[in-house]
Amino acid sequence: MTPAPSLGEATRVWASIAAQSFGGPAGQIAVMHRLLVEERRWISEERFLHALNYCMLLPGPEAQQLATYIGWLLHGTRGGLIAGSLFVLPGFLAIGLLSWLYVQYQTVGVVQAVFFGLRAAVLVIVLEALGRIGKRALKHPLMWLVAALAFVALFFFGVPFPLVILVAGLVGYFGSRSRPEVFAGGAGHASKGGPEVKEAVITAATALHVSPSWGRALRVSAVGLAAWWGPLLLVGASLGFGSIFWQQAKFFSTLAVVTFGGAYAVLSYVAQQAVGHYGWLQAGEMLTGLGFAETTPGPLIQVVQYVGFLGAYRDPAPFSPLLAAALASVVVTWATYAPCFLWIFLGAPYIERLRDNRALAGALSSITAAVVGVILNLSIWFALHTLFARVEVRQFGPLKLSLPDLATLNLPALFIAVVAGLLMWRRWGTLAVLGVSCALGVLWYLASGA
Repeated sequence: MTPAPSLGEATRVWASIAAQSFGGPAGQIAVMHRLLVEERRWISEERFLHALNYCMLLPGPEAQQLATYIGWLLHGTRGGLIAGSLFVLPGFLAIGLLSWLYVQYQTVGVVQAVFFGLRAAVLVIVLEALGRIGKRALKHPLMWLVAALAFVALFFFGVPFPLVILVAGLVGYFGSRSRPEVFAGGAGHASKGGPEVKEAVITAATALHVSPSWGRALRVSAVGLAAWWGPLLLVGASLGFGSIFWQQAKFFSTLAVVTFGGAYAVLSYVAQQAVGHYGWLQAGEMLTGLGFAETTPGPLIQVVQYVGFLGAYRDPAPFSPLLAAALASVVVTWATYAPCFLWIFLGAPYIERLRDNRALAGALSSITAAVVGVILNLSIWFALHTLFARVEVRQFGPLKLSLPDLATLNLPALFIAVVAGLLMWRRWGTLAVLGVSCALGVLWYLASGA
């Protein structure tokens, strides 16, 4: 049997995983599978997929929660905290640096050209995600209907994202009882596992078992909620409950509870609120932030740090702009990830009960279908604000239409997006596509003599 790793050895491996965690959840999960299941045999295939399927039932980034859960299996609470925190750290540092570079140098012509190319490429990456998720989720006409209704509710009627997710979950939860063949849950990013690896450190037989009880649940909830909200309430009490820091603490804490479906789905809600309601940044800047998240390690949802950074930089009182932005980065990241640890440590003892729960699997399946409609809404929103200089919103009672001014079509942006699309179709990697697109942006800048 493979010897159990020490906490120090595990910490080094978690740091290595964090440094390699590019490419969104599918790539991050693949890295963990290779290092933990195939090479070191710390966890068996069966237990890895079991943990992944549980994490997919939760709000938040499933790859980060999977790392937290496996860390907990290996070394208890300390292991979970180390694994989950290290998974976030490289992305936090990288996004912080890129956000600083953006606010310092965005007015420099060649830097603007790089961001111009980046935005056009990110539009194509979002469309590629739409196709990938749609292929996995829409396997029945009813699922197509769920996706279509989600899109109509968001794009034409401005229904809040959390409400769309809640309704989709309820449809799947109750629909699985009458039509289980339609709402059968899938494994998402997971693939069918092979035979159980008996010599692994953690198997179905040797996994850490903690007896669930009301007492334990109350203790974990109390500690977890205090750790989550305590620092945020301290920020609000110190700086004022009308400050931008408290606004961001509340908003991103709410976001953390409804982040089903991954970063692409949540970005639609973030864009609606951060751009339209709070005015923390502009529509095109959201694309820049997503491009940053695509090119750095860690969960794609780390783009919320960039949103908080820009918002506080532009409304810094009572601090200097950079100090305010740094504080907002910490506040937003804390509000986003603190609940993830709570979900894992609280829910771990109940995992076996959830494993074959048809109703919960049905809810997840329906939410995934709705996410296709959510990402379609995001794609069209991004396309309108990337390819056109002016977009007019017209209201007809409850119906809301976003209409572009066709005369303001940005042909260079359209050209770069088409090139990026062709490269994605030829199966170029995300980093390569982004690099080519940024280079094309710079070439256009030089050729135009701007």
